[in-house]
Amino acid sequence: MQRDDLIGTTLGNYRILEAIGQGGMARVYRAHQENLGRDVAVKVLPPWYANDRSFVERFNLEARLIARLSHPNIVTVHDASEQNGHLYIVMQLVDGGTLKQRLDQFQREGRMIDTAEVVSIFTQLADALTYAHEQGVIHRDIKPVNVLMDRASRPILSDFGIAKVLASKQLNLTRPGAGVGTPEYMSPEQCQGGAVDGRADIYALGVMLFEAQTGRTPFLGDNYPALAHSHIYERPPQPRTINPNIHPAIEHIILTALMKNPQQRYQTAHGMAEALQQALASMRTPSPMGMIGSYYRQPTQSAALPPFTTSPTQRSPSMDGRQNVLFPCFNCHHLNRPQMRYCVRCGYLLNQCTVCGERNPVGNRFCTKCGQVLAV
Repeated sequence: MQRDDLIGTTLGNYRILEAIGQGGMARVYRAHQENLGRDVAVKVLPPWYANDRSFVERFNLEARLIARLSHPNIVTVHDASEQNGHLYIVMQLVDGGTLKQRLDQFQREGRMIDTAEVVSIFTQLADALTYAHEQGVIHRDIKPVNVLMDRASRPILSDFGIAKVLASKQLNLTRPGAGVGTPEYMSPEQCQGGAVDGRADIYALGVMLFEAQTGRTPFLGDNYPALAHSHIYERPPQPRTINPNIHPAIEHIILTALMKNPQQRYQTAHGMAEALQQALASMRTPSPMGMIGSYYRQPTQSAALPPFTTSPTQRSPSMDGRQNVLFPCFNCHHLNRPQMRYCVRCGYLLNQCTVCGERNPVGNRFCTKCGQVLAV
């Protein structure tokens, strides 16, 4: 094993005890803060970053901004400094592993995380992003390894601001956005090197939700160009073709978050959190007099049907005998007739195509404009 010269040394008030994590841009250590008698996590960047003084200034500025964030699902930043050519940031120690480790464990065991637990985790993460976005802070690198889990299974987002400050080191690349974020979780606008806002974080959260429910990310590839092409141009797979047990409401949330056009995603993380809570409530609410049984028991094989087998004019509720079935609104759970496009009680858009954006009647299984299989 390669020797780590930092272990046993002191950075500021922090005595380095052991390495507890390694990423592409930094190593994380458990350390003891001598003056307060507590253990903390210290993230140390490679020494070449400290040689760029403009980078050091941006790093310190970003650390100060992130240290102002105070939310139970965002890791607390205690300190940031530089010593002997080492840039480091001191954070709350969260020692329950990462969401990545949790997902990997379930995959090894051949099972999926319970839907109620998934909704709880992702609602808390969405709440954390809502708070951060309101403070003007975009994460830019949402992924399972950046979600820490405490001993009570509470998810805690880490590495806020790191992707932003590292972006300053990428300005000399041919691709302006390359390297900022992790390709499997990057939004189309990030892949194109464009400006991003909170909706890029919402897209990444959708990728993670897809992964938590199917055991894989929507797009697979061996290199950045292949993954970027998929995010920009390819439709994500229907989650229920991979895991038939996914509830239609959860699938709808995933596909909404993964829309290519940011305008068609959830516009706020709070909106996604609300949708998750409503989906969980709909799963726990018995169908009144069996009227919406078909909604909860959609044939899973329908998601695998080719989208252009019949013409759009043939795709009507009467095709599958659903003209007498009522469909619940995702928002208020009011039962609507199959020809309705908006909920008659709350006005919620009921059955929007996740590919072309067409507003379809809720009873449609296929989009009347492009033929795509609909989530509902």
